[in-house]
Amino acid sequence: MGGGRVLGRLATGSEIRDHKLDRGTARRVLAYGAPFKGLILLFLLTVTLGSALSVVPLLLFQRIIDDGVLGGNVRLIVVLSLAVAGMAVGSAALSIAERWCSARIGEGLIYSMRTQIFDHVLRMPIAFFSRSHTGKLVSRLHSDVNGAQQAFTSTLSSLVSNGVTLLLVLGSMLALSWPLTLGALVLLPIFMVPAQLVGRRLADLSRDRMQQQAEMSATMTERFSVSGALLVKLFGEHGQENAVFAGQARAVADSGVKIAMTSRVFMTALTFVGALATALFYGFGGYAVVQEQLTLGTLTALVALLARLYGPLIQLSSLRVDVMTALVSFERVFEVLDLKPLIVDAPDARELSGPPSVAFRDVWFTYPDAQQVSIESLEPTAALGESANEPVLRGVTFEVTPGQTVALVGPSGAGKTTITHLLARLYDVDSGAVEIAGADVRTVTLSSLQREIGYVTQDAHLFHDTIGANLRYAKPSATDDELWAALESAQIAALVRRLPDGMDTVVGERGYRLSGGERQRFAIARLLLKAPPILVLDEATAHLDSESEHLVQQALDNAREGRTSIVIAHRLSTVRHADQILVVEGGRVVERGTHAELLQAGGQYATLYYTQFSDAGS
Repeated sequence: MGGGRVLGRLATGSEIRDHKLDRGTARRVLAYGAPFKGLILLFLLTVTLGSALSVVPLLLFQRIIDDGVLGGNVRLIVVLSLAVAGMAVGSAALSIAERWCSARIGEGLIYSMRTQIFDHVLRMPIAFFSRSHTGKLVSRLHSDVNGAQQAFTSTLSSLVSNGVTLLLVLGSMLALSWPLTLGALVLLPIFMVPAQLVGRRLADLSRDRMQQQAEMSATMTERFSVSGALLVKLFGEHGQENAVFAGQARAVADSGVKIAMTSRVFMTALTFVGALATALFYGFGGYAVVQEQLTLGTLTALVALLARLYGPLIQLSSLRVDVMTALVSFERVFEVLDLKPLIVDAPDARELSGPPSVAFRDVWFTYPDAQQVSIESLEPTAALGESANEPVLRGVTFEVTPGQTVALVGPSGAGKTTITHLLARLYDVDSGAVEIAGADVRTVTLSSLQREIGYVTQDAHLFHDTIGANLRYAKPSATDDELWAALESAQIAALVRRLPDGMDTVVGERGYRLSGGERQRFAIARLLLKAPPILVLDEATAHLDSESEHLVQQALDNAREGRTSIVIAHRLSTVRHADQILVVEGGRVVERGTHAELLQAGGQYATLYYTQFSDAGS
């Protein structure tokens, strides 16, 4: 009688049932279905015909029994039986056609929405990713997109099929015997009241189970990542970890038992009421047959139709929940799509060209607040209600001529990395200007700006793929000879040749199968393959041992040759030969000059240098 499907819908919480949709949501939803309007019409036609073919054979049973079996008309029995068989074949064909249309519509919508969200999210500023909960964001591309497409498939199918079935069944039953039909409708509240009560109970149980499963999944995700597993092995207690996970798994298991038993009690009650209704039909109907007020064929048809009556009624009664669930999923998708990227090409943006000079002109910058770059529902709870941000850069001004190397030094949090982020236009300045080749970065295309700049950071990220694939990420068209040339310059070719699978070696999650120094050299090889005219090296030799640092430094020297470079370093020994050194503190450039000039000035740089030198000597 459709009880299983109904339970799933009635178990939806009040946050769905009582949700108020934004104006225009329905119009935007219909726009997604516009490219599939032909398929949708065919889908509705197959659903309508399929529903009709599921009811008509029940009416033919009356003729088979009354006019064929009891009337002794063998020919009529054969003809009507063949008609029923033909309808069964037609119904099967329509079912296949309906599923094909549903799959094409549903998967087409999923593809369209997922690719749109993926493209949109990649355009978000770095602040969006640093604030958003990755799991919640990925959920938008999975569960919410799947839920949204149901508006055009299962929900639409349920509305049409149940509506057509109900009209045909109810009309047929009223035509056959209106007293028995009214009696069947009187029993409807006995179905609906338990369904609503059990639905509310299931809503609470389902929400608890989802929360418990989320906590269990979070535990597994954190412990099964390379860095998480390493932390557990170094600091965790195996028994305690097992106990925590076992407690979470037990809670999930217990909630599953409660949901299963609640569902079973409801389904048993539903079956009982259905059997009671059938018994009453046979009782009163049988008496009517004996009194010759009803034919046997009519009674048989009525009982068969009765089995098709309650399911559509209950399912249509909960249709609003279906519709709201799908539309809320659409709203959650729209919530991401409606967040405008802060960094976009200007309408008249041009390609960047010219000598690779860099200039910062009285740059002020404050990291954007959450409402500018993020969505509250995607942020961890702990991030809500944060204070407003303070300026990070305060009037920064400097110039780098083509081919020069400029070093940024100073304490952590001074704003050095922020300067490099503004150079690549990961953010836009509040005031002032960042210029490359004499052009404000806001006036050039992002794609040409990306081609102009290459980065190596202290935590070089590699995808869980082969060495060759990671290198070709910078230049997909690179030949094997170009790959080996980049590896040679990065001082890492000998290692690759020693590996059993060579260039096809999988580096592991985030490159964890490699040492820190090896990852850095692969990142430099990737940079050399890209061959940008401007390099940004952000603590590229930090946390390396002496041998690794020497090899990486050699690779960096090769990479910097003939290029404009901006280098961030805490180890001042690595930037002594820079053309210009900028000391950054509190978001300002407080000193500038060459290594010798700054030592002679005896300011903060000299203090930092002599402190490091004395520490190294001791």
